[in-house]
Amino acid sequence: MKKILILFLTVIFIVSIAVTGISCKADETAPAEETTAEETPAEEITAEATTVEEEAPAEPVTIDFLNFSANEGANVTILDLMKAVFENVHPNVTVNIETVGYDDYFTLLQTRVAAGEVADAFELNLDNFVVHRSEGALLPLNDLLASSPIDPDVMSQEGIDKFALDGSQYALPYSYSTVVLVYNKDIFDEAQIDYPTDSWTWADVDAAALKIKETLGDDYNGIIQPLQFWEFFKLVRQNGGSLFNDDGTAFTLNTPENLETLQHAVDRVLVSNISPTPQQFGTLDEWGLWKLGKTGMIVTGTWSFPTFTTETDFNWDIAVEPGNTKKATHYFVNVLSVSKDSANPQIAYEWIKFLSTSKEMASARVKVGWELPTAVYDDVLAEYSKTTPPENKQAVFESLKYSITQPLIIQLNKMADIIGQELGLALDGEKTPQQALDDAQALLEAGVTLQ
Repeated sequence: MKKILILFLTVIFIVSIAVTGISCKADETAPAEETTAEETPAEEITAEATTVEEEAPAEPVTIDFLNFSANEGANVTILDLMKAVFENVHPNVTVNIETVGYDDYFTLLQTRVAAGEVADAFELNLDNFVVHRSEGALLPLNDLLASSPIDPDVMSQEGIDKFALDGSQYALPYSYSTVVLVYNKDIFDEAQIDYPTDSWTWADVDAAALKIKETLGDDYNGIIQPLQFWEFFKLVRQNGGSLFNDDGTAFTLNTPENLETLQHAVDRVLVSNISPTPQQFGTLDEWGLWKLGKTGMIVTGTWSFPTFTTETDFNWDIAVEPGNTKKATHYFVNVLSVSKDSANPQIAYEWIKFLSTSKEMASARVKVGWELPTAVYDDVLAEYSKTTPPENKQAVFESLKYSITQPLIIQLNKMADIIGQELGLALDGEKTPQQALDDAQALLEAGVTLQ
């Protein structure tokens, strides 16, 4: 136990160094009550460390773990440290970690699954979870969960059951993120606009964005919100629409609600120009333009917080994303699965269970802003809330009240490509919003299977 405690103290210390390194700008304005890793009570760390004791296998075992989300900075260090903690309390176990960038990850994974060479355990996003489950590549975890259950106080059965199908459990939730409205407080102050609240709607956003341009000049942007599939399926829900009928058996792209949604998004760019055109972006992406400090608002994910903290020199905060007739916010979740071909499924399961539910991993995640843990520890979430910016971390949790997940169909990528192409044509003015949605509807009906 002494070795475990010393190792976890080392983990906490190194994580705190990583956090200091990536948030040096934030330290200049950090509130006095902001917590740091060094302030964690020793007895708390002892309690955390004692939760990971497991029976060791009799013979040496090696498992391979493939992932995409630990692909930069402190995240890589944390995953290596979690490996050290896990191996220390599982003598004779070695975990080989391979991290692949997101852009290449799922092509590589598909190739390895097809060749029967996939790792013992691997990370998936939601759409690829659906694909690989349908292909039979994932090991059902029911027996493993029964022999080594998850503490219901740490993760609800409801949260686990989201990744079960036909009575079989195929994954454990790993991390989640949502999307919020980020706003530049300095610009709002200069334009004399009240900060966004939870009661804001699209009309409030548009009014604030227009006043920013009128007050500060045309070289300022009111709001950045990309018009692509991932935003559109959320926007239509904010306007009372949907991409499918009620039972999910037919596409409903060109409904009046969806047309109103697309027209509004296009008008923001081509008519009022409160949102920049592709030409106005130049060579910059959404974050690059935001970081120049001349944009009032941006709709983006909570994963932006570490970057915005270290790479901006203006004050910013967040609010729940406004809707129109209702609120709807993204809920993106990554999961962990075991390969059906794993030679060591028990150890592979214990590894993903550790990553999914341990306090060590949850605490390390919030210290570096590596998305949010799906495991619930009140003191860890309290620590996350105290770390600024943004000051209004409560908006992250409030967003979960309105969360929606992406469409869970096997041909999601094909669907996204079709809709994204038509949205782009509408944004370029090559098609009217009505034409774009009509054409998307026809292409989806002809080429995408709903299942």
